[in-house]
Amino acid sequence: MTASETRQEVEVTDDTGASLGSVTVALSRPSRSKASVITAHGAGGNMDTPSIVQLGRSLVERGITFARFNFLYAEKGKRAPDRQPALVWTWRSVADWVKSEIRPKRLFLSGRSMGGRMASYLVADGYPCDGLIFLAYPLHPPGKPDRLRKDHLADIQVPMLFVSGSRDTFAQLSLLEPEVKKLKAHLHLIEGADHGFKVPKKYDRSALSVDDEVCDAVTDFIAQS
Repeated sequence: MTASETRQEVEVTDDTGASLGSVTVALSRPSRSKASVITAHGAGGNMDTPSIVQLGRSLVERGITFARFNFLYAEKGKRAPDRQPALVWTWRSVADWVKSEIRPKRLFLSGRSMGGRMASYLVADGYPCDGLIFLAYPLHPPGKPDRLRKDHLADIQVPMLFVSGSRDTFAQLSLLEPEVKKLKAHLHLIEGADHGFKVPKKYDRSALSVDDEVCDAVTDFIAQS
């Protein structure tokens, strides 16, 4: 099942309604949609990060509407991410636009690394959705396992899926696994993968096979949620 992609400039507003600028949102809708997924990029990427584009293609083929977008700094071609409030406001503005544009039956918020983390703050604060999908959730900075980014996760009331590489230096398994269990969330481990879901040559795996594994995990989670 294929679908053409449309692009739209969406205004980002803060809590007072003031405009912060606009960002690009790409939306792909299959003819019959089972659910909708919005995915945000990581700190070092943008909406055209290859793995995000590939995830969207695969999900649309499986009957799932897919949207991806830039944060404000990425829209301007900057490298340094915006401050957390602006990142969360961007998420909220994009999600509100998708809801008004397509009125999805079921909506899942997803993101790579920082993008997923910002979605979690939004949902922890009460934003309604049907589930959260974390692609390499940055539980802590590399080499700083004492600086855990987890306290707000307990406030989330929707199903959660953590897709993580077994070699991710942003999420030591000894810390991630008990946290996921405590949250009663789902964990899908990609054996040998790092934070970017890259695996060493010894595993004899292509990037496409890893992308397919991620898509399978996301699709199964949506079906079970």
